[in-house]
Amino acid sequence: MEIMIILVAVVLFTLYKGVNIVPQGEEWVVERLGKFSRTLNPGLNIIIPYIEDIRQRVSTRDIILDIPGQEVITKDNAVIHTNAITFIRVTNPADAIYGVENFKLAIQQLVMTTLRSILGEMNLDEALSSREHIKTKLKDQIIDDVAGWGVTIKSVEIQDIAPSPSMQASMERQAAAERERRAIETTAEGTKNAMILEADGRLAAAQREAQAQITLAKASAEAIRAIGENTKNQELSAMFLLGDRYIATLEKMSQSQNAKFVVYPADLQEAVKGMLGSVFKK
Repeated sequence: MEIMIILVAVVLFTLYKGVNIVPQGEEWVVERLGKFSRTLNPGLNIIIPYIEDIRQRVSTRDIILDIPGQEVITKDNAVIHTNAITFIRVTNPADAIYGVENFKLAIQQLVMTTLRSILGEMNLDEALSSREHIKTKLKDQIIDDVAGWGVTIKSVEIQDIAPSPSMQASMERQAAAERERRAIETTAEGTKNAMILEADGRLAAAQREAQAQITLAKASAEAIRAIGENTKNQELSAMFLLGDRYIATLEKMSQSQNAKFVVYPADLQEAVKGMLGSVFKK
């Protein structure tokens, strides 16, 4: 009876070892006496117990690999911090198991070293503004290497490229100095333009004043000539014009806020004749 129980237990255990159900999204690597035999696809599979064994269960779904952050020195000796993420898929489980000891770790290290090499050939400004270029170049350089491991690179995404804290502080100081320089230049340019406009205004005013003096002189000469022709007396025409100017000047003086009183000569005509006589004597 005990023997029958043992035999039944052995049969059940043998069936358990021989019958395998592989879930969707996985493939199992089978070894026969320590040597690769075949790969089990999803579904019901039977292996030879005690001779064949399941070496490893391999996922054939997309695998997300987080690439650790690292500091990289660019071509212009700037220190930047970068990290990435990689999407891979195992297309040949046998190559993934036997081609490399740990394909996930190998791909992580390969991406890190390749990314460091690419950024080391770029300047800081180029590295910060060329994510798409870096991503494309990185994928192109590693795709052939991982193909021998039975793995396909689906995508490589650059999560972050940023200057180190000390470099970022230097960049902020540089940006502040640049903004200050532009502000000074703008202020200086505005002051210069204002001075130019003011000088142009003074020049235009002087030109107009000169033009007015010339026009006034011509008008005075024409008035003297007209009065002289009508009166046949050059002295009378000059006295009339000079007196008119004298009265206008006194009127302006009386309108000034600083003027307390204005004294008019008792004999305005004689005063004008006196000034006219002094002019003619000269």
